[in-house]
Amino acid sequence: MTDSAPGSPGVAAFARAWTKAITGTCYVPLTVAEVEQYLGGLTERLAAALRQEPFSPGIGHDIGTELVAADFTAAEALGRTIEVMQLRLLRDLGATTPEDADRIGRLLGSLATGYAKAIRDRTLDEQETIRQAALVARVQAEQALRASEARFRHQATHDPLTGLPNRALFAHRLAEALGGDGGGQVGICFIDLDGFKVINDSLGHGVGDRLLVAIASRLGQQVASHRHLVARMGGDEFVILVTDPTDTDELIAIADEVLVSIAEPVHIDGHELAVTASIGIAQSPAAGANPTDLMRAADITLQWAKAAGKGRWALFDPARDDLEIARYALSAQMPAALEHGEFVVEYQPMVSLFEGTLVGVEALVRWRHPKLGRLQPGEFIPLAEETGLILRLGYAVLEEACEQAARWWPEPKPEGFISVNLAVRQVHDPALVTKVFDVLDRTGLDPARLQLEITESSIMGTDTEPIAALRELAARGIRIAIDDFGTGYSNLAYLRRLPVRELKIAGEFVTGLRATDAAGNPTDERILATLVSLAHTLGLTVTAEGVETTAQAERLRAIGCDAAQGWLYGRPGSAGAIGDLVGAGSGLA
Repeated sequence: MTDSAPGSPGVAAFARAWTKAITGTCYVPLTVAEVEQYLGGLTERLAAALRQEPFSPGIGHDIGTELVAADFTAAEALGRTIEVMQLRLLRDLGATTPEDADRIGRLLGSLATGYAKAIRDRTLDEQETIRQAALVARVQAEQALRASEARFRHQATHDPLTGLPNRALFAHRLAEALGGDGGGQVGICFIDLDGFKVINDSLGHGVGDRLLVAIASRLGQQVASHRHLVARMGGDEFVILVTDPTDTDELIAIADEVLVSIAEPVHIDGHELAVTASIGIAQSPAAGANPTDLMRAADITLQWAKAAGKGRWALFDPARDDLEIARYALSAQMPAALEHGEFVVEYQPMVSLFEGTLVGVEALVRWRHPKLGRLQPGEFIPLAEETGLILRLGYAVLEEACEQAARWWPEPKPEGFISVNLAVRQVHDPALVTKVFDVLDRTGLDPARLQLEITESSIMGTDTEPIAALRELAARGIRIAIDDFGTGYSNLAYLRRLPVRELKIAGEFVTGLRATDAAGNPTDERILATLVSLAHTLGLTVTAEGVETTAQAERLRAIGCDAAQGWLYGRPGSAGAIGDLVGAGSGLA
């Protein structure tokens, strides 16, 4: 070999040829000049191996390995390397003997072996790297999935504003608490903020939300030491679940603490915000209780607390709840009862205390319930007011009473009138005047024969529309009377604004005159005397209700009361039972 020394022209020529052969076969992070320099170094090592004595082809294995390490990993790169070595290595390095050719062949074989082994090892390493990366990725994905699931579970079971457990989690915990086999108790404190809507509407939802967060934080801190569950049910409602309370007193103590805690002012954006709370307390044995029934009991009791004035707690009362259910059932039956004619009108005479003659008749509605029997107005009129059915019922009673009065008094004489109660909703009905005169037109009753009784509370402090309607009715001849006077505002000065012709004094004041001795009840008698005197000063007549004894009638007559109504003169009865008295204008005193 004549041109195999390091840095010789032969080595450089082969390095250039090798570079040209494998450039572009695969991507390596080197420039062409850097590749040529790199391959030049490998060529010098090949040349040195060819001269080495004794000869060893192992350098070929090393060079094959290093080519793979340098990222010459394409099969084409190996093929071109072998091809260029076979064609040019002997010539460029001046290797001319058969022994040189044999040595180059062995070097090529060793290089191919090293290259293949390096490719295999590299592939295995890459596969292992991929496998490890896949394992890591799977672990990371599983961790991310678990974290995501935990986050979603928390979001699904907690209120996003306050961070408290929400309705769903509370329902789950309540069901768990009520699903035990023991004889323990479960208690609920259902909390609703009083006056929150005013703050929310006046200062904005942002301030309202921050107030809710502050209240929630107080509740959470309060129950944390007791291991009770406090949840936000939505809006401004919260609930505390107390598992296995020692007794009802423990629930009451919790409610008292909540009231004190919530009442403490909250400072937000320069505002000192103060709210109170109403709380419904319900308790049930844990074994076999129904979550829905327990929550209903707590909700109903919360409404009791609000109805009682707010800022307090109320304790569930099964007897009261049964009564409420009965009232609801009765309310639901009223529309059908009206259609089926179960409401009937009875009549009670009103008598002059001085003449002893009939001056009028009051129409009183009763409900002949198919199961409960005869119901008094106090048992169903409030329900009719609440449901709005009072308008239909009230006008039905008015029409029936006017029809009957038209039969009793078809002629101008004798004097007398039918007195019918107007419900609060009727007084405020914009169509009151039209409906009343429609009834009079259909029945043919003279307006002067009709007296409409209203309560003080229905018109005291009201707007001008009901007063204008009453004035229009009075202007067209209808009598207006104040019923149960003395039990409401008793504002005689206010009566000057109204077209009232008569006061009907509540029976509570007449009760004190029942004593048979001369003294009776001097306080009630003085009150009655004052009311009668003031009414007469205003030009009003006075009728006393609830007169049951002759002694009462005598005392009422002595103080100047004009007329009386009560069992002394007749109990409420059918039109037929009172018809003879009405037709004759009979003396009843």
